[in-house]
Amino acid sequence: MYRYFIPRQYVKEVFDITPESLKEKGVLGIITDLDNTLVEWDRPEATPRLIEWLKSMKDAGIQVVIVSNNNEMRVKSFADPLGIPFIYQARKPMGKAFRKALKIMSVKREQVVVIGDQMLTDIFGGNRNKLHTILVLPVAQSDGFFTRFNRMVERRIMKRLKEKGQLMWEEEN
Repeated sequence: MYRYFIPRQYVKEVFDITPESLKEKGVLGIITDLDNTLVEWDRPEATPRLIEWLKSMKDAGIQVVIVSNNNEMRVKSFADPLGIPFIYQARKPMGKAFRKALKIMSVKREQVVVIGDQMLTDIFGGNRNKLHTILVLPVAQSDGFFTRFNRMVERRIMKRLKEKGQLMWEEEN
């Protein structure tokens, strides 16, 4: 059971993921979380650095779809100005939104990575759907109400994985 919570890859931030490294792996699509993955959960729009990162992916022929558990207004107001397709109220870790994102991009699951900051939603959901998962450190030190509960559970899972010698990444990195 714990294996579903272990990401295939760890990075500090999305900016550590380059189009070149993804293309080398045959990646043509990114399913990414929004809040505390791309920007702070309470930041309404993309930063200039994030806009440049998204442009670099597009220029490399890598599609991006935002899959968020947040409401339509939050996700739409962020994604529409960027011209990025999105799925809101995704109910991650359930598989329906991940499958829908694959369909939007018209790519095979072997050609997709899932990027997120939460083990309980992004990583668990991606792994259950046999997708390559990448865990990033949360962009903000604070979280919304429901995410605070998830983080408490995640700390317990991380402790257990460390005890079993299965965790190769520390938040302090």
